[in-house]
Amino acid sequence: MTATQTLPTYAESQTLEDARALLARVWGHGDFRGLQGQVVTEILAGRDVLAVLPTGGGKSVCYQIPAILRPGLGLVVSPLIALMTDQVEALKQQGVAAARLDSGVSLDERSAIWRAARSGELDLLYVSPEGLAAGAMLDRLSELPLSLIAIDEAHCVSQWGHDFRPDYRNLGLLAERFPDVPRIAVTATADARTRDDILRSLRLEEARVFVDSFARPNLQLSAERKENASRAKTDARVIELVRERRGKSGVVYCGSRDGCDRVAQALRDAGTNAIAYHAGMDTRERDKRLERFLAEDGAVMVATIAFGMGVDKADVRFVIHADPPGSLEAYWQEIGRAGRDGEPAEGITLYGPSDIAWSLRRLDSRPMAEEIKQVQVRKTRQLFAMLDGGVCRPQAVRRYFGEQDAAPCGVCDICGDPPQLYDATVPAQKALAAVQRLGGRFGRNRVVDHLTGRTKDVQPWEQQLSTWGIGREISLTSWREIVDHLLFDGLLVEDPNDGKPLVGLGDAEAVRAVYKSERQVEVRRAPLRAEIAPRRRDRTGEGRNAALETMDADVRARFEALRAWRRDRAAEQHVPPYVIFQDKTLLEIAHAEPGDMASLGALPGVGQSKLDRYGKGVLETLAALG
Repeated sequence: MTATQTLPTYAESQTLEDARALLARVWGHGDFRGLQGQVVTEILAGRDVLAVLPTGGGKSVCYQIPAILRPGLGLVVSPLIALMTDQVEALKQQGVAAARLDSGVSLDERSAIWRAARSGELDLLYVSPEGLAAGAMLDRLSELPLSLIAIDEAHCVSQWGHDFRPDYRNLGLLAERFPDVPRIAVTATADARTRDDILRSLRLEEARVFVDSFARPNLQLSAERKENASRAKTDARVIELVRERRGKSGVVYCGSRDGCDRVAQALRDAGTNAIAYHAGMDTRERDKRLERFLAEDGAVMVATIAFGMGVDKADVRFVIHADPPGSLEAYWQEIGRAGRDGEPAEGITLYGPSDIAWSLRRLDSRPMAEEIKQVQVRKTRQLFAMLDGGVCRPQAVRRYFGEQDAAPCGVCDICGDPPQLYDATVPAQKALAAVQRLGGRFGRNRVVDHLTGRTKDVQPWEQQLSTWGIGREISLTSWREIVDHLLFDGLLVEDPNDGKPLVGLGDAEAVRAVYKSERQVEVRRAPLRAEIAPRRRDRTGEGRNAALETMDADVRARFEALRAWRRDRAAEQHVPPYVIFQDKTLLEIAHAEPGDMASLGALPGVGQSKLDRYGKGVLETLAALG
């Protein structure tokens, strides 16, 4: 909200047409997308909603618009300070009266925020679940008229989800404290079981549930098996992948803090503007690094899962998992950082047997009920089955989330270069039998040596086993692929054994099914990297980046001048450049070359507040180019 401007609150006319008018005036968009309009209609009518909308699908608009249109204060519960800060700053840029209460807000600022809320000057107030549970905040809120309560990233409430936060479980109390206030829970990642848990935990049993398609057609997904467990090899591959995408903004996820620091330094040594980010840094340092990533063109964030949820940098062109996450929900959430502007983007995952072993060890060390642990183990195996499988990757993810009619995407690595699948049931039976007879006393390579009869200094007892050398006709590489696949499938498991993993049999029922040939084992031969790298490079050249290289010189000059102008305005206000205008909007302006305020205001992404605030500067920037 500016000092001179506030948006009117509509106390009576709460129709979808009012919502569309507000969307056009404030956000600069002509109509809602997907299920947004239906969700907004429910909330305007005072009914509860659970909305599962894809990353980049405009979840926040679904509660922000009703909060402005309905009388009273819109309360938003959000899990991360960075996420709250980002959304509040974006709303202020659009002329919306929004504020946040978190640990970074001073006592004087808190007092001013509460005064504004009591006097009806505030449309939206963002709080954390921890802040809501502490002190007298609920008592203060109960004295105010609330237009709605929004629970963002609602999957955090579920123990079945991938990012469970205990403080979210207490949010069900809001149903008692504010029985007449409509509530909306929103998330981008929740399977059917998680959705049921959200509804039960938040006491939203009567809520209407909206689940949009999880399709992200602008994302090209791919996965590569790690050549071996060597950190140096993985780091080198990450550097190679980033170098191929030089000048593009991206995120590299690592499984540990040390890994973040190591990979970020290696990327910097290779000439990349890389920024490390993890929970081992103090809050102020993390905030500084996040601000750098949001503001600097071509920056690459190297981070643990401490980074990501709700970060709204629109022009992230790639996400690379140096270490894969633990579930398909986490994978989709993190991959979703890329391509939020709708332009082509990539998600690349490096994975190997040591990664699934590490994920399972981490789960085993967490205090949780056995039933929940079993579900999380299954989720981990489902992720690795997707990574190592032969099914279109987006199709597999969408089916996991319940879209049974999902069709192949046509652009992922599986669709672009279908892998060769072969029936490996008989070799799998041999491998399982060998592991069983070896008693789980050896690692993967030793098991392969046993199957091929290559064990050095073999003992007589081993040579006498029926499985000794029964796989000589199969190459070492193929045996390693088979054993790795059995590990991903849970037919084999690894005991960490102080850093020297030992292979044993996995799920007994599944192993028996393979022995009886009731369960088929299909293994794919991964294509050579040299065959797939050119296609990736071609793909990343599509969309806006290719357009910049081929567009008329004068259009490009206008676009670059507008970006420089935007960068200066963002630095003056200490906000990310995209909250002023996204690149997509600047491109529209550069192409249209508007000569007056009316023409500029008619372009998508230019709302009334931004036209009032920045219109003159934009027109002057264009005029200066002649």
